[in-house]
Amino acid sequence: MAVKVASDWLNSCSGCEVAIVDLGERLLTLLELVEFVHIPVLMDHKYYGQMGEGKELTIPEADVGIISGGIRNAEHLEVAIEMREKCKYIVALGSCATHGGIPSLSNTYGNEDILQRYYSTMTTDQGPERPKDGIPPLLDGSYALDERIKVDIFLPGCPPHPDQVFEALLSLLEGRPPNLLTTSVCDTCPAVREGKGDVKQLKRFLTPPVVQDYAKPMEGLRCLLEQGYLCMGPVTRAGCGGDLVNPRCISALVPCRGCNGPVKQDGNQMLDMLNALASNGIELGSLPEVTSLQRFSGAHCMLRQPK
Repeated sequence: MAVKVASDWLNSCSGCEVAIVDLGERLLTLLELVEFVHIPVLMDHKYYGQMGEGKELTIPEADVGIISGGIRNAEHLEVAIEMREKCKYIVALGSCATHGGIPSLSNTYGNEDILQRYYSTMTTDQGPERPKDGIPPLLDGSYALDERIKVDIFLPGCPPHPDQVFEALLSLLEGRPPNLLTTSVCDTCPAVREGKGDVKQLKRFLTPPVVQDYAKPMEGLRCLLEQGYLCMGPVTRAGCGGDLVNPRCISALVPCRGCNGPVKQDGNQMLDMLNALASNGIELGSLPEVTSLQRFSGAHCMLRQPK
């Protein structure tokens, strides 16, 4: 008997759904074992009935519920609650769902400030009217899923690597805990750490890092943080490289931006990174701006005071 799966997207960009498609031939293997009963990105299933005859939002019962995106407005919250009630297990797919993601940067502003900036202009032109009809009201901030509903499996990443997605789904089908990395990006990074502490200030990523051989850039590459670039590897969860292990961004000679969220689910990337920089003698005043340390994990009251 096929396992029933429901999937929905909330405050997201659909990148996590692309990661599912990137499973490639493995997706065909999964489709032989599961039955999608609700997945707006692939099939037409209306919340209020196919003809809009329903009075309440409903989602079919399922064994597994996959939700990407965080919760920003009343509709997102309603869908998340309905998914939780109808699904035995909930998978938070992507950093927006697990830690707020990029949208949670809005938590540094109030709703009125955001709307005023969006619907006004610095010119003499009259700004457009704010839409009202049929628009779900905003909540007071951008929330990760587990702030409002119970989550069983957290699968961070922006987006998660297809290898990680496949392992999480396969583990549910096989009735076992997923085998996901719980170490930091630094623990899987092949870059050489000399630990000399000769870098005191950070620099903007405007020039490429020094490598010994661009034909084999990862061989002998010195730690990007030790080269003076802000690399979030020490405080970011590993797994972005999938089964190949090597971090995706660093493999492209780009410093880690922290998209996989904190190493521990309840970690604080900003605080942990500030501690890491200070302990290495790097001047905190050389940071371009502090919010970048929390750009993917601004939910859980990390960028605003709890109410």
